[in-house]
Amino acid sequence: MSRMSKIKVFAVRNVKEILRDPLSYIFALGFPVVMLIIMTIVNNSIPPEAGMDIFELKNLAPGVVLFGFTFVMLFTAILMAKDRCGSFLERLYAAPVTAAQFITGYIAPIMVLGVLQCIITYSAALIIGIVTGDSLSLGGMMFSIVLLLPCLLMFISLGLLFGGIFNDKAAPGICSILITVATILGGVWMDIKTVGGGLFKIAEILPFYPAVNLARGAVNGCSDGRGMGLAVTLAYAAAALLGAVLIFRKNMRKI
Repeated sequence: MSRMSKIKVFAVRNVKEILRDPLSYIFALGFPVVMLIIMTIVNNSIPPEAGMDIFELKNLAPGVVLFGFTFVMLFTAILMAKDRCGSFLERLYAAPVTAAQFITGYIAPIMVLGVLQCIITYSAALIIGIVTGDSLSLGGMMFSIVLLLPCLLMFISLGLLFGGIFNDKAAPGICSILITVATILGGVWMDIKTVGGGLFKIAEILPFYPAVNLARGAVNGCSDGRGMGLAVTLAYAAAALLGAVLIFRKNMRKI
């Protein structure tokens, strides 16, 4: 069996596993839309003189997309942890498949889920924009999805990393902490730049704020800092992916 055939077989298995638990992926796909609607309602209640534009649809939608990625990470961690703590992976470790091939088999279907989540969130934003009178660039949103693919890969890899280290009870707790950190330091629900100080400096070093800025810039037709933001997310994505592969390989050697 060729390398691609092995990856395909394992990826198909993971698709079936994902479809077996509809509540998880329905939550992953639907919850960002719910938050988009809620925060749009909040924005409509904020007086214009407040000068707060963080919840304007053009800024809110890209932030909610990243917020959705954090739940993809949680979903991935639970899937990996359950496979590792059960007997499924123990049986597969004896197969002539490398750790990189296993990881690719996990990533491929979940990447599709993440892209679908982006499309659903931005489609909801377009509909909301029609209702509220806010115009959004369809081309900008599609370009935003392309630019956010490294960020999606990073969150999936982090999910695989946490699922490879922790069991199915501890992994969700670790992911929940990172969800909070990502949304705060990513500036999803508040303008982290206006906070300034050490908190903003930390936000600039971590990948979440650059990723949100990258997505907002694409949606709003702004290219300032695009190269740096993309470089940061690519670097963190590569590091998280490498960590996931190394942990998986370590777990294989224990058997």
